[in-house]
Amino acid sequence: MGFCRMIHSGWRIAAASAIGSSHVKQGTVCQDSHACQVLTDRDGGTVIALVVSDGAGSAALADEGSDLACRTIVEAVEVFLARGGRVSDLCLDEARSWVEMVQEAISLRATDAGTTLRDYACTLLVAVIGEDGAAFLQVGDGAMVVADEGGEWAWVHWPQRGVYANSTFFVTESGAADRMAFDLVPRKVDEVALFTDGIESLVLHYATKSVHAPFFEKIFGPVRLSTAEGLDVALSGGLERYLSSPAVCDRTDDDKTLILATRVEAAERPAEAS
Repeated sequence: MGFCRMIHSGWRIAAASAIGSSHVKQGTVCQDSHACQVLTDRDGGTVIALVVSDGAGSAALADEGSDLACRTIVEAVEVFLARGGRVSDLCLDEARSWVEMVQEAISLRATDAGTTLRDYACTLLVAVIGEDGAAFLQVGDGAMVVADEGGEWAWVHWPQRGVYANSTFFVTESGAADRMAFDLVPRKVDEVALFTDGIESLVLHYATKSVHAPFFEKIFGPVRLSTAEGLDVALSGGLERYLSSPAVCDRTDDDKTLILATRVEAAERPAEAS
């Protein structure tokens, strides 16, 4: 599931969630969700909010949890900016309050439905990017990667793993706000990708804890060339088809979400990174 609300900003975005082949065989729905919104701060500067969430496979209502988590974060960013906040004002305490808002929203949904918080278990990855700075927060696996000023790709936070194999942490768990990874980057970030763990093995090198840069250079190409304002619907449809293709599904049977956002023109990229 996903939603995007856009205004003219210079950002071009492709975003998609695709059901995993294992979920198709099991007759279950896609449990991944994503959201994106472009806003303005009190100075009139553009701020983009991007969110992805991966619902736990073992949670009965994980698709609802991930969708609610994404929507709650976008609303929290919108309120933060409406109150006069800037990206540079974001801090660990503010980010923790957003995690607590997600927990409260899911708790209310569970109470109304007569279910439990665990039924909505999901991860959370958030990027809030302004004109000259960015904030990132994460609970669970999946990752966010950015291109630095030299065109090199780097991860922001390495995927969080649990004690057991293939386990992670969820935003619905007690102590999630304390376990959350947070980083405020005091420089301009012009390209970012967010993704759930369904494509981790395609884009991260676990042994060296590094990013598979050729993947991002190739997949960002059409987004840099896009003439759309904000979300490129056609590219997003193509991205969903790619995530559902045999080339991807033969390597991973999990749900997959990927958001690609750039305000860089193709010609602006350093020659060595093209």
